Amino acid sequence: MNVSLRFDPIRLPASAQELRQEVRNFLAHQIKRGVFSSSDNIASDNEAFAHAVSQKGWIGMAWPREYGGQERSFLERYVVNEEMLIAGAPTGRYFVADRQSGPTLIRYASENIKRSILPRIIAGDASFCIGMSEPNSGSDLFAARASAKRVEGGWRLNGGKIWVSNANISDFMIGLFRTSKPTEENRRHGLTNFLVDMKLDGITTNPIRQMSGNADFCEVNFNDVFVPEDHLIGEVDGAWKQATSELAFERSGPERFLETFGALQAFIKLAQGADDLRLREGVGRLVAQLYGLRRMSVSVAGMLQDGREPVTEASIVKDMGTVWEQALPAELRRLSGLMAHEVYDVAAFRECLDYYLRIAPKLTIQGGSTEILRGIVARGLGLR
Repeated sequence: MNVSLRFDPIRLPASAQELRQEVRNFLAHQIKRGVFSSSDNIASDNEAFAHAVSQKGWIGMAWPREYGGQERSFLERYVVNEEMLIAGAPTGRYFVADRQSGPTLIRYASENIKRSILPRIIAGDASFCIGMSEPNSGSDLFAARASAKRVEGGWRLNGGKIWVSNANISDFMIGLFRTSKPTEENRRHGLTNFLVDMKLDGITTNPIRQMSGNADFCEVNFNDVFVPEDHLIGEVDGAWKQATSELAFERSGPERFLETFGALQAFIKLAQGADDLRLREGVGRLVAQLYGLRRMSVSVAGMLQDGREPVTEASIVKDMGTVWEQALPAELRRLSGLMAHEVYDVAAFRECLDYYLRIAPKLTIQGGSTEILRGIVARGLGLR
């Protein structure tokens, strides 16, 4: 067995810790101004907030200066992201572009695309979604059937994508399309990435309403959509390596275990002063688990900073993190059942908890299902 798994014990530098307080002050100011509230959906398309974050230099902050970035570290970006999540900030307009689409364009796009699109992302004026999963194949990207056919001057796209987060508010998609059939020797062959303007004729976007009331998942259909040649991202038929590299950015951040963190915050506030050992033990276990996930996530950020592609490690963070955050609301509901309702306002907490219980089922699906992730981990460990 070839085992190359490692999580280096990375510590956040002093510059990152100083930045943390700056971010907290910024977020407090934005809340005071009424730009957002902690009850907003973090996927919201809040243009005013995006522009405020841009003015701080926190969009594309780790990108090269020649494209408008700050060349700050992934660990500093980690701190900004973490504080945004904890505050429930509405980062939907720029988050995907900052996290993975921008780095993909920097690495694989034409110079013309870089010069025209990257500054718009940094300004908070261009939002992105990722088109990978498809109806009838889900997270099995090898089974992708949405096609791209070469025509004069570019390509024609046909087919569909599903579970595309924020497609209904996105300006662009980086979409994975089949340009050739897979071979018997290489099932990964034949997939190509394209930059797709979501306002093009032939694109229809249908939000999928969830039981939480949110509709940030979407189904997107392409009917003979033309994209120009310079919107090809990387090599024809060679997108699989690009996709796996991209997913190392997508799957390893604190967003993979902090989406239900607000429920834990609310419970700790509820239980202040309680002397029940069962409550203390329960909260202590949850906080210890959270700390372990965070250390793993920071380690992956350090590897990305060093220019490595920790695909296996990122998949482990995503798998363990989303399973944990999915189970968290139910565990907090169990712990709240140990509390005297006449002493603690358990009813108000349960009302708050209801939202997190409703979003929990989606967490192990978005960004790659648990089953797919464990297959990637098994392959990375040489077990398949």
